[in-house]
Amino acid sequence: MTAGPLAVVGASAAGLAAAETLRRSGWSGPLTLIGDEPHLPYDRPPLSKQLLHGTWESERLLLRTAEQLAPLDLDLRLGTRATGLDAATRTLTLDGSTSLTCAGIIIATGVTARTLPGADGLDGVLTLRTLDDAVALRARLAGAGHRLVVVGNGVLGCEAAAVARELGHDTTLIGRDALPMARAVGPEVGALLAEEHRTRGVRLRTGDVAEFLTGPVPGTVGGVRLTDGTELPADTVLLAIGSEPAVGWLRGEPALDTTDGLRCDAYCAAAPGIYAAGDVARWDHPLHGVPLRFEHRMNATEQGMAAARNLLAELAAESVPGTDAPERRPFAPVPYFWSDQYGIKLQAYGLTAGADRTETTVLDRAARSAVALYGRDGRATGVLAAGLPPRQVRALRAVVATPLPWEEARARARAVLAPA
Repeated sequence: MTAGPLAVVGASAAGLAAAETLRRSGWSGPLTLIGDEPHLPYDRPPLSKQLLHGTWESERLLLRTAEQLAPLDLDLRLGTRATGLDAATRTLTLDGSTSLTCAGIIIATGVTARTLPGADGLDGVLTLRTLDDAVALRARLAGAGHRLVVVGNGVLGCEAAAVARELGHDTTLIGRDALPMARAVGPEVGALLAEEHRTRGVRLRTGDVAEFLTGPVPGTVGGVRLTDGTELPADTVLLAIGSEPAVGWLRGEPALDTTDGLRCDAYCAAAPGIYAAGDVARWDHPLHGVPLRFEHRMNATEQGMAAARNLLAELAAESVPGTDAPERRPFAPVPYFWSDQYGIKLQAYGLTAGADRTETTVLDRAARSAVALYGRDGRATGVLAAGLPPRQVRALRAVVATPLPWEEARARARAVLAPA
């Protein structure tokens, strides 16, 4: 196999899965794991739920302790930022000066939170992407009677708004779409979520932020003004308006396509010896026939493992051509995401966004229980379940494991819901 170290850029769920898979798959050479945060790899979904709520402490989010990482024999470089890559020589530049030439590289740098003009330097305007972000927001919500405005009614904004209300805070949720999570779940499920948020006391507003209001203390936020002139007072403003793939450090490399993430083939390869995994990767899904970039936790782990195995297979073939090296395998998962809001658990398989056809069956409006089927071009591509038992949720996954003709998938979904 090609001499030289392997490097994983991104001490994330995807990056850790890649590093562990490299070791399990037989890589015994030098292995560097690079992360721009000072923390050991941790789980992100609890940031907007258990950690923000106060039911978990930061230590519980660690994916591995230092003792558990020790057997991997990593060259662990935390608090270190990758700033450049020469794809031809597989050479990384770290923090602007240090270079590391590698046999292979896996990029798992994830995404960065979007912000708005005027937010920088204004105390009380926060994002929620990192552990430090979540700890800062939690500290602000520790008291009573806080006024929180959440800008963005996607998954993250909805989850944070739900936690804030459960903690007793005055909460307003603003979105460009009239219904929460509408682009991901469709209008019917979005309407159920809107009902639940309103019932719990969250004020829902539709609009865009025109500017931030200043608080009584200079340099602090006092709320937001919408483009229609409405002023919403707040002690804290959380920006949950989406994210950008963390590829800025790669844009000087002409061999790489960084349009909406790092473009990869079906094997998660962006260039020879360079692979990507997790939120940053946009790869050719073999079953759906379109490039996908999926910002969800299960995909991060699965893709990290797949990228690691395929990198080692490429390096083995590169080292001794013509031998019976392991073959690379296309990465073809059934996409999955979940969201917890109040007592509601949403679970979705396949592709739900961008559907041109949606059919929702509300099983129990009071319990916010429903099933939705999503399709495109005559085929079912995704399914969502809210408030269903695990057995039925698992059965629904099989309905969209591969895209089926709409009527066939519809019949299968109805069979899953039929009384035993």
